[in-house]
Amino acid sequence: MHYSTANEDSRLSFWLRVRKFAVPPSMIDSATACRVTGDWAGACAAAHVDVDLNLRSAARAHGGELAARVRADLRHLAPDLLRWHIPRVAPDGLMRPGLTVSLARYHGDGGTVHLVARTPPAWADAGQRISLALWDGTRSGIGSHPHPRPHRRFRLDLHRHLWDVRRVGELRVRSGADLTPDDRRSAAGLGHDCAVDRWADEAWMLLREEGRAGGAVAVRLGGRRQLVLDLAADGAASGRPAVRITTASARGGGSALPVLPDAATWVLPDLALLRAGLIEADRLHPLVVPALGPGHPPVSAAPAGHPPVGAVRSPGSGDGTRLVECRGAQHRIGFVDGVLVPLDHDPAEIRREELLAALTGAPLPCLQAIGEAHRDPGCLDDVRARLDHGDAAGALAAVEGLLGPGAALPSGALRDELETAARRRIAHGLFRAELSEVGRGPAARPGPRTRGNRAHPRHAKSR
Repeated sequence: MHYSTANEDSRLSFWLRVRKFAVPPSMIDSATACRVTGDWAGACAAAHVDVDLNLRSAARAHGGELAARVRADLRHLAPDLLRWHIPRVAPDGLMRPGLTVSLARYHGDGGTVHLVARTPPAWADAGQRISLALWDGTRSGIGSHPHPRPHRRFRLDLHRHLWDVRRVGELRVRSGADLTPDDRRSAAGLGHDCAVDRWADEAWMLLREEGRAGGAVAVRLGGRRQLVLDLAADGAASGRPAVRITTASARGGGSALPVLPDAATWVLPDLALLRAGLIEADRLHPLVVPALGPGHPPVSAAPAGHPPVGAVRSPGSGDGTRLVECRGAQHRIGFVDGVLVPLDHDPAEIRREELLAALTGAPLPCLQAIGEAHRDPGCLDDVRARLDHGDAAGALAAVEGLLGPGAALPSGALRDELETAARRRIAHGLFRAELSEVGRGPAARPGPRTRGNRAHPRHAKSR
């Protein structure tokens, strides 16, 4: 069955929203400024990445050589780029909860050690923070994380170009961006979002990592759909990777096979957005632009209901004022000394109207518009999205731009969102302090997030 155009549009709209809110430019700038000076810990802090490892302890436990390799990788880690490519789930585009992603594997005398990135469980995901740790197969240093073992499908140790600045130049080839339209193909029934052109090469990389000369690799497409790639043992040596695609049920035993990483299964979201003309290259992560940017058309209109990336709604016109129909005339409301006020009514009239409103409950239309802007503003969706993605600074800046600096926040939806975000940050703190059971109840997000917590959301692919 072919994916419908509606599903493809839904996936593109999903990633368009992720690219707008998940990794704000201010975070990228701050993390980059630290990284280029060698301050990898500062870069992690700027990108909301907690470092749960100690290099001295790693040297004592696994040897100085392994610790030196870890240190080198940390110095070249772009934590903001890792956040850009971390697996995400629908409908909100938040990071896939409770996940452990292997970034690198080190083979030492005591066995294999992984540098891993972990996301918190959904109930403690306030701030959308990532943690870095070393995992050696034991429970040491795991804490209360629900899934400490690296996930076979969501792994980036074979895709260092998605987080390691030394390897970002590989992105153009590894993503298939170098292929011309004539070179691109899709297997029947799989849809345009499957990176079929890269499957054979990526599967050979996986098999070599597993120490195999050939064999079969499972490809998981979500919704319990799974295929099997059979690769001939002489395919890599001949320079023409041979691959045969079958269904897992036809072959049997698919669950025991090596799994093609999710990053290799799907077309890179940025590339899909560029090909659809929905995003400008300069709105991508700066480390992604050199690989994907050249030769792509300018941005076109976004799908219905989704403004172009970077567009920010405002309560007024370009000069900060807003027109209101008030008693048969067009009146303005705008900021005076940082406070939203009616501009076409004198203070005495406003005091009189406020008194009448207290008695009759029918305020002046200009005052009504100001009250609505305070309680249920047009930018509420943007503020909520920024809070969900951990951009508290961006959310507060949007609120300040709406109400003015230092303005008291009245009761209403906007205040509720900010208070809920503050309570949920407490839950994350309890999780980090390994007080998980204490934190589950009081700070949980109101209302279910069932679709966002699915392992395989139906209307957008997770990566």
